[in-house]
Amino acid sequence: MALSVLRSSLLLLCLTTIHTCNGDGGQNCMDKHQVVSVLRQMEKFLKGQEIRFTEGLRIMKSKLATLQNSVSKLPQADQSAAPSLCPSLEAPVNGRKFGSKYLIGHEVHFTCSTGYQMIGPGTRVCQENGSWSGVSPVCKEIETHQTRQHTSSLQLSNFDVSECSSNPCQNGGICVEGLNQYKCTCPQSWSGSNCQHQTQTAPPEWSVMNDPAFSRRPRCAKVAGAQHCSCDAGFHMSGTSDNSICQDVNECEVYRLDQGGKLCVFECVNVPGSYQCTCPSGYKLLPDGRSCEDVDECLTQQHNCTRGTTCINTGGGFQCVSPACPRPHGNVTYVKTSTLQCERNPCPMESRSCHLAPKTVSFHYLSLPSDLQTPATLFRMATASAPGRPGPDSLRFGIVGGNSRGIFVMQRSDRQTGELILVQGLTGPQDVSVDVDMSEYTDRTFQAKHVAKVHILVSPYHF
Repeated sequence: MALSVLRSSLLLLCLTTIHTCNGDGGQNCMDKHQVVSVLRQMEKFLKGQEIRFTEGLRIMKSKLATLQNSVSKLPQADQSAAPSLCPSLEAPVNGRKFGSKYLIGHEVHFTCSTGYQMIGPGTRVCQENGSWSGVSPVCKEIETHQTRQHTSSLQLSNFDVSECSSNPCQNGGICVEGLNQYKCTCPQSWSGSNCQHQTQTAPPEWSVMNDPAFSRRPRCAKVAGAQHCSCDAGFHMSGTSDNSICQDVNECEVYRLDQGGKLCVFECVNVPGSYQCTCPSGYKLLPDGRSCEDVDECLTQQHNCTRGTTCINTGGGFQCVSPACPRPHGNVTYVKTSTLQCERNPCPMESRSCHLAPKTVSFHYLSLPSDLQTPATLFRMATASAPGRPGPDSLRFGIVGGNSRGIFVMQRSDRQTGELILVQGLTGPQDVSVDVDMSEYTDRTFQAKHVAKVHILVSPYHF
């Protein structure tokens, strides 16, 4: 944008030189063809600089946005990153432990020695948050009641037998003695007199059910005579102990329900055991796997703009533009000096209306994301004087046209520069235009006016 202003200023400088030469009778001055040739060379040079500057700025903004998104997901400096391991587990006293891997999704199994009964879960799973599921099991000695026999010639034999000695409670249930009876206290998700039935619950919202492509058979192994099964990462166990299956975890739905931050900047697609991020048409996925970057069709020559038009990159696409100069009126006529700039032809000395008309009319196209944070400076205008000639001692800036009243303000930023500032957010897709002018004064006398027609192309996306 600064290069556009510089280009306008250099063109004004050259035209001022021509005007000065005309006033000096044409001595020691270049002819018109030489001036036009110099102007074209300047225009080509500045256009190349502007393209490189704009692309560098765009890449820098994209990298900063990506870095900001990544940093916002990181833990605080005094916190460690999300653990990939669970702490070591020890075998219970009078028991054994099976499993030596403590990675997320892996399981460790426990059994008790003969004569001991397990209280608590026989299997613990390393969870995403780096902790083990359940609680540490305990191997409790089985209490046996000695049979006491009282005999007499007239009495029958009586036996005091422990009802829990046969370990009737299954699946980690705890047996509680009663008078000639027992009761099983069952762990969560198990029921029945002996904890033999798994409680049927509705599948979680984030589970992909009834789709063979998102189901896997569990990996099972027998440990100390008992069968233990587990699922691969990205799947969870479903069904009963006799008929279990691994169902896919819909990561996109999990993060949506947790509201802890979107996995993807645009759209998340669930796949078996994982997920993928996608971008809208005209954007490409960045190496972080979640962010999207606009494809510059103009820079990469992926456009179909014809000769005589200029390719303008927009969010997700491009436009081919060839703006027209203002129509002639009275003594005021314009000539196109570049695709995006018009210059006023010399005015007759006696025509005041011609001198008051804009000396230059330039066209500018800006691509913005939707709902850009405001206030935001979008455009700057400045002036420059020819070497050896004093410049204007006063500048005035203003908004003189467009289709967006109240959305922008034009204000001075320093003695030689004015800024166009966006003060209200714009939600895309939409095109907004605003015309701003810069008037030059010397000793409070009007010298010249320059108009910039700014077109804002708002993307439908926030990136």
